[in-house]
Amino acid sequence: MSNKYFPIEYKYKVLMAYKDGDYTIKELCLRYQITKYTFYNWLEKFEKNGISGLRDSNTWKSYSKGLKEAAIRDYLSGKYSKNEIVRKYEISSRSVLSRWIKKYNSHRELKDTGKGRIRFMTKGRKTSWEERVQIAIHCLENGKDYHQTSEIYEVSYQQVYQWVRKYETEGSEALKDKRGRTKDEAELSPEEKIKLEMKKLERENERLRAENKYLKKLEEIERRRR
Repeated sequence: MSNKYFPIEYKYKVLMAYKDGDYTIKELCLRYQITKYTFYNWLEKFEKNGISGLRDSNTWKSYSKGLKEAAIRDYLSGKYSKNEIVRKYEISSRSVLSRWIKKYNSHRELKDTGKGRIRFMTKGRKTSWEERVQIAIHCLENGKDYHQTSEIYEVSYQQVYQWVRKYETEGSEALKDKRGRTKDEAELSPEEKIKLEMKKLERENERLRAENKYLKKLEEIERRRR
């Protein structure tokens, strides 16, 4: 279940297993297939707000430009880890912080996000496979908040929705861009094989028509010479 959406009951079960002393943290993470970061994140929220702290929030979380810049400065100073910065500034996840750092390093402007509004019509943009996987995971870890995710990662709502659906049903491989890739015949469905054969026949007929046209021209030239 790593990198998937975790129900509140599952989180509580993991923390109770830890509280009961049944496992070490390493054993617990292996058994429940979570990372240490995820475990400590749940534990901190539970100790701070009780079981309600384990609930995935669907409310919009805004970040000011100043907060983003302060978080990035702390990271670049080398004095803090990403986990420490996420806790210090109450950022929703490390992936969000990583996104800000990447944007800053590419000399793109950091802007306020949120401010009580959601841009439902955010335009889509080109993304790498790694980005699409990261975006899908972030959305799942935040209660499938497609609007929030599209705003944070500056992609369209529809893109997020499609990536999450593919990730849930087929895994990360389904998010690879397969445009331009020709399937092997062994990978084709019966319908695709029929279409392929029809295209082959069309190309062959086109080739024969071209050859016949060429031969007729040759014959006509020969007749003129006579």
